[in-house]
Amino acid sequence: MEIVDGLNLLNSFPLASLEVGKHFYWEIGNLKLHGQVFLTSWFVIAILLIASLTATRNIQRIPRGMQNLMEYVLEFIRSLAKDQIGEKEYRPWVPFVGTLFLFIFVSNWSGALVPWKILEIPDSELAAPTNDINTTIALALLTSLAYFYAGISKKGLGYFAGYLEPTPILAPFKVLEDFTKPLSLSFRLFGNILADELVVAVLVLLVPLFIPLPLMVLGLFLSAIQALIFATLAASYIGEALEEHGKEHE
Repeated sequence: MEIVDGLNLLNSFPLASLEVGKHFYWEIGNLKLHGQVFLTSWFVIAILLIASLTATRNIQRIPRGMQNLMEYVLEFIRSLAKDQIGEKEYRPWVPFVGTLFLFIFVSNWSGALVPWKILEIPDSELAAPTNDINTTIALALLTSLAYFYAGISKKGLGYFAGYLEPTPILAPFKVLEDFTKPLSLSFRLFGNILADELVVAVLVLLVPLFIPLPLMVLGLFLSAIQALIFATLAASYIGEALEEHGKEHE
């Protein structure tokens, strides 16, 4: 009874004139989609597309401006993937790791730099895509599929024989671990982004502008770190699957 009362109290607590847990839905048949997440995700995707097109529109031998920035980002992602996956195996995974990093990075920063709450939508308000647990869990599930694919493509169905080593008794725990590792990433990312936005929003209401500003700068730094952690660990999981089966082949 106390738990139910606590949940009712949470749902009725106003944050920026919004009740916690309310969403703007798009209904397609019996399917309900969180419309505000799609809107902000498309905004992030549009930014990435525009930056890519701008950088590749007129490629120069000596890069300048946006081309120079994007080449630096590409080298950074290549280095990250090479360190975590290995020099022989990393190249096919650069697009996946890079997409994870860039999407999370721009999503996190959009929550801090874009005044989403000024735009009013029915029964909800806009926020960074990574502010929604559905987005971060979707990224975690993609990571799970990626390293399962990495292991199976390396050794076929024999990949699952690794669950029986060193003893079959540990098989259920190994299966559980494979799913909980990326899910823990999703909850960490969601929790950090949500907490950062809530702290800044509360301080803006309670104290003058100059006090929240340092926290906003710190939030930008932590948002970038969260994107780096997620992409690094995703690449590390893929590297573990490939390395494990590579050793078995030896």
